[in-house]
Amino acid sequence: MVHKLSVILVGGSGSKIRQFNISRKLFTALALILVAAVVVVLYGLWDYTLVRLEAGQTSGLQRQLVQRSEEVAHQRHQIQRFAQDINLLKERLVTLEQFEERIRVLANIDQPDNHEGLFGVGGSIPDDLNVGVDLSQSHQQLLRKMHQQVRQLGDASEIQESNLSGLVADLEERKNILAHTPAIRPARGWVTSGFEYRQNPFTGKREFHRGMDIANRKGTPVVAPGDGVVSFVGERGAFGTLMVIDHGYGFTTRYAHLDKGIKKRGDRVQRGEVIAKMGNSGRSTGPHLHYEVRLNGVPVNPEKYILN
Repeated sequence: MVHKLSVILVGGSGSKIRQFNISRKLFTALALILVAAVVVVLYGLWDYTLVRLEAGQTSGLQRQLVQRSEEVAHQRHQIQRFAQDINLLKERLVTLEQFEERIRVLANIDQPDNHEGLFGVGGSIPDDLNVGVDLSQSHQQLLRKMHQQVRQLGDASEIQESNLSGLVADLEERKNILAHTPAIRPARGWVTSGFEYRQNPFTGKREFHRGMDIANRKGTPVVAPGDGVVSFVGERGAFGTLMVIDHGYGFTTRYAHLDKGIKKRGDRVQRGEVIAKMGNSGRSTGPHLHYEVRLNGVPVNPEKYILN
């Protein structure tokens, strides 16, 4: 027996009433089609939503990827800059070492016995880092070399600091030696007798004159030829009024026949400073200065210690 469903359509006022008879099978088929259509639409909406979500996530991932790529590029650029700085620092350390060596040559100062080069005894200068290397392939290799050279440069800088400290100390010592070494003429005037054999004007005998006689007017200033300390001022027999300056480093100078001493015992004097006045005291034939330079107690030729 075939079952049918009646569908009655009622319109507005005055419209006819319509009735349709639909078989149960057709109704079921239409219902299934309608459900399938709804399911398809809902699936489409769901899939569309998923696609939009995935598209949004993909876009976010792309932005993150671009940001990370930019960060990696910046880091690689920083690594290359750092490598350049390492090469530059190494170059400056080598230049500084060469400058130190030139100063030692000019000042005639030898390297200390325990001297070692910047990169150790017999060590060679590390090769420059290749800043143009492809970091995507040799990133770790370049970083290892950079770390190695940073350690080497750290050790080299400590060695250079020690070498320069030693050089400064040597130069200070050399400066002190030069400042204390007799180097200028102690008084203006005429050299009447030098460091040589001569006939003694009082005894007529031939004897060695152990200094230099400079004649000038009484009261002519006498200056210190180098830095030092006055170790004696007073009367000393035939020398009359005598002054002795201890310059250190084995040097002493003596000034005889003075009219008077301006400096007293224990006073520190500097090169060119007036220390006394020329006179005619003691056994003397006229106003003059008898000047002696002694090294480790032995008289030496004063002419060798007059540079002006």
